[in-house]
Order: sequence, then C-alpha cells, then structure tokens
Amino acid sequence: MIRARRIWPRPRQPRISRSLQESAVMSPEGRAVLLDVTRLVSRSWTSRQSSGIDRVCYAYLKHFRPRALAVVQHRGVVRVFDARRSERLFDLLLGPDQEFRRKLVAFAPGALANPVPEARLAGMTYLNTSHTDFDLAAHHDWVARSGVRAVYFIHDLIPVLHPEFTRPHAVKRHLGRVREALRHGGGIVTSSHVVARDLAAFAKSEGLDCETPLVAPIAGETFEGAGDQGGEPFFLAVGTVEPRKNHRLLFDIWRRLASRLGEATPRLVLVGQQGPLTGDILAPLADPALAAHVEWRASCDDAELAKLMASARALLMPSLAEGFGLPLVEALAIGTPVVASDMPIFREIGQGVPQLLDPANPAAWAEAIATMASTPRPQAKPFNAPTWPAHFALLESWLAPRALKSGAACESSLAA
Repeated sequence: MIRARRIWPRPRQPRISRSLQESAVMSPEGRAVLLDVTRLVSRSWTSRQSSGIDRVCYAYLKHFRPRALAVVQHRGVVRVFDARRSERLFDLLLGPDQEFRRKLVAFAPGALANPVPEARLAGMTYLNTSHTDFDLAAHHDWVARSGVRAVYFIHDLIPVLHPEFTRPHAVKRHLGRVREALRHGGGIVTSSHVVARDLAAFAKSEGLDCETPLVAPIAGETFEGAGDQGGEPFFLAVGTVEPRKNHRLLFDIWRRLASRLGEATPRLVLVGQQGPLTGDILAPLADPALAAHVEWRASCDDAELAKLMASARALLMPSLAEGFGLPLVEALAIGTPVVASDMPIFREIGQGVPQLLDPANPAAWAEAIATMASTPRPQAKPFNAPTWPAHFALLESWLAPRALKSGAACESSLAA
C-alpha cells in the first residue's frame, strides 16, 4: 500500500478567476475547491445513462478539475483525496464505463485509506452539485469539523412540491436536503428563478432563513443543427420513462392520430431509460396498432441523439413537473421546434419560443402535432441558449466571500 506523503509539496498558484484568487483558501497542493463526485462514481459503476443532474456534475468536473480535490462520501462518511489521487479518479470518471469497475477496484483501497486530513481543509469551498447525502447529520458534522464552506446545488423541489411523482423515501430525503442546505449551507445555487422562488416559499413555510441563492442557467449538449432533412416526419421525446414525464399523454395523442390519419400517422421516437417508477407506463406499446407508429429506445449515444434532435419535426415535452428541461434548450439552440407543457419553468427558459400547451388537453396536442406533421418545418426563431462559460462566470464571481454576505432575503433577488 502506498502511504500518503508526510511532507507536502510546495503550493503552486492555480489558474482561477480573479474573484476566487482574491479570497480562496488553498490546500497544501494549491487546490481551492473540494468537488463531490460521489454521484458520478455511482453512475460510472452502474453504467446507467446520464441524467440532467449527472450532466451538470460532469460540467463542474471538467471546469473545476485543475483546482479541485475529489470528495466521495457514503452515508455521512467523507473522504477527500489528495491531488494525485483526485486526478486519477477524475480520469476514471471521464473515461469509458466498461473499464471503470476494474480500475476503481484497484484504485479505491489506497485512496480510501489515505484521505487528506480534515485539519488541512479549513476555509476551502466544498461544492455538492448532485443532491448527495447533505440531508444527513453526519455530513454536516463533517462540514463543521473540517471548517469548509459548503455550497449546494438545488436542482429542483419536485419531491417536495409533487410527492406523487416520487417514492416516499425519496420525498423524505429531499425534504432533508433542502432543509439542511438552508440551515447549514454557505450558499445555494439554482438553475432558474422558478426553483429559487420555490426555495424561498419553502423556507418561509418552514420558518427558515433563506440567503440569496445564485441563479445560473445550465447548458445542454452542443449539437450541430442540420434542419429538417426531409423524409418521413417524426417527433422526438427525450427523458427517463417515469410518471412526471407524461408518456401516457403521448400514447393517448398517438392513438388519436392513428385513428385520424391511418398510415399517414407520423412516427414518435421515445429516448429514455426506465426508472424506479416506470411501472406499466410502456405497456401500451404491446398494442401493435400503437407500436406501428411509436419507437422506444432505452439508450442512445450522443451522435445518434444529435441526429434525431436535428431532424425531428419537433421535440415534445409534455412534462407534469420539471426542474429545468435540458432537451428543450438543446432543441431550440439548433432550431428544432418544441411543443411543451405550459408551466413556469418552460416559460422562463423557453424565452417565448416553444409552443406551450396544457398537458391536460390531449386534443390540442394532437391538433398541433398533426399540423406540424403535414407542413414544412418553420424557420427557427431566435433563441439565446445558455452556455457553460456564462454559468461559470456567474458562479466564480458569486463564490467570492464578498458575494456571500448573509442576511439578504431570497425575495430581494427575485423581485424582477
């Protein structure tokens, strides 16, 4: 077993933004950020498709990698790796899934047995972008002991506001996450004003203080727009197969279209893995009359998804609850039309470009889709897509201590 060094190398000045340079507390290895990668370790171990939250975690990993130490935790037991081992773990997480398990088994014993001592972490910034374990008292005990400044990304309050779409245990845990982030966090990040307002309302209902969160929109994948390439018209829906994504509405719509259009019914391509609440959602595809027009793909690589996104007549998002909606911004960024549920989050991030419809009105959806299927794809409307450089520019400035002064109510930053 390789022992941790007793004498640490001389610190090197990292390349960080001026706002962080002015205030960052460096580890002995010149790294100012503690980045929690627990969720990404789990994702790579299981080789599951990346969710929206996973993609945010990967973006943070790529951005902060040169100045971050890796953090992994399990039920409140936290381990921080030194720079060498952090770099090794980052390499594994960004490498192919098929090699991850074998390499992690070889890597883990030495890394877990030689964590960075808590005394060396005081004043560093800890980033948790993954909803991982910050509902646990043991996690906040670690934060207090180590003296780190903990910053939490709250992606949504769906389990709190819509418990019908979540397992009871997950509802309980997410309630704990939001409460503990409000009580103990050194800052909270959200991706939209909708989530920030939900957070403020929740804090008020719980009698908790709510410091001003950072609202920094997240970016999707960068696809090349090829426009509608002709051929058989089809529509695309992307997302985990679960009740809140409202696949049942799509099946209802396609039954209506098949009854009305017969062989001229456009195709529907569903891309998304099953989740813990999938249940019998996909059961209608056992009907040959529906399956003739609807294709479900449990997985899809980035190249194939880009092709589908660019050539679809429209992206369909009939969701009943969303934290953000990355497929929506990805489609609009390359000029693909979007038909989505009329809800606050899509009104905010859609910039008035998508066609928004009531998800309780299948007839309106069927009419809109039939019209789009029978006419050429319209010219793309202007859309200012969020970018990761813009997101991190906001984050870097906000992370400076002068931007984290307490006492400002959430409402003060959300009035606009």
